[in-house]
Amino acid sequence: MFFDLKALTAALLLATAAFGAAVEFPGSLQKRAQPKGIDVSAYQPNVDWTAVHSSGVTFAYIKATEGTTYKSPAFNAQYEGATKAGLIRGAYHFARPDSSSGAVQAEYFAKNGGGWSGDGITLPGALDMEYGPDGDSCYGLSASAMVNWIRDFSNTYHAQVKRYPVIYTSTSWWQLCTGNNGGFGTDNPLWIARYASSPGTLPAGWKYHTFWQYSDKSSNPGDPDVFNGDEAGLKRLASG
Repeated sequence: MFFDLKALTAALLLATAAFGAAVEFPGSLQKRAQPKGIDVSAYQPNVDWTAVHSSGVTFAYIKATEGTTYKSPAFNAQYEGATKAGLIRGAYHFARPDSSSGAVQAEYFAKNGGGWSGDGITLPGALDMEYGPDGDSCYGLSASAMVNWIRDFSNTYHAQVKRYPVIYTSTSWWQLCTGNNGGFGTDNPLWIARYASSPGTLPAGWKYHTFWQYSDKSSNPGDPDVFNGDEAGLKRLASG
């Protein structure tokens, strides 16, 4: 069957431009390099961002807030340092569904480092959904209540900054605590956590991941990540 490869390529790029996701091309076209990144928190207070950038890292996610009472004391310096070093950067919020509503936490995050502007260097804020630090994996919420909490955060964040947040999670947590809900893949880019040789099976609703945290060990501070696309796709994600 005859087909126009250029037209097909353009259509595939258009279909995935919103999240900057990787596109699978037919044939033997050259595979693009995937930009490397890191994510850091107050546990890495003194990051040498120039050295990080020189090592090949081009983007970073930086913890800004947790719940509604915590802002990372290292956030401002980390964010400014990453900016000056030339990295594309964004902020993330560690969710505490046991302490307040998703809407309240989204507003707190947006006002304390989680804002967004279409300047080409600011990634949309990320919502960190993972096992609870106090031993309660799902923070005492049923699967339906957890889904409502995440949707409340996502919609409120969108109302605040005009972007839907990236969702960071693992497939195991998502299955356990949301019942493997498939309702977020259309709007929310996925940042999958899986320390293995591949991202593995994704949570329901997502056809592809946008970021992959593939280890908790790195020659750079924090955890290593990779973007599922090329540099141009990463910039599109930052530009909105």
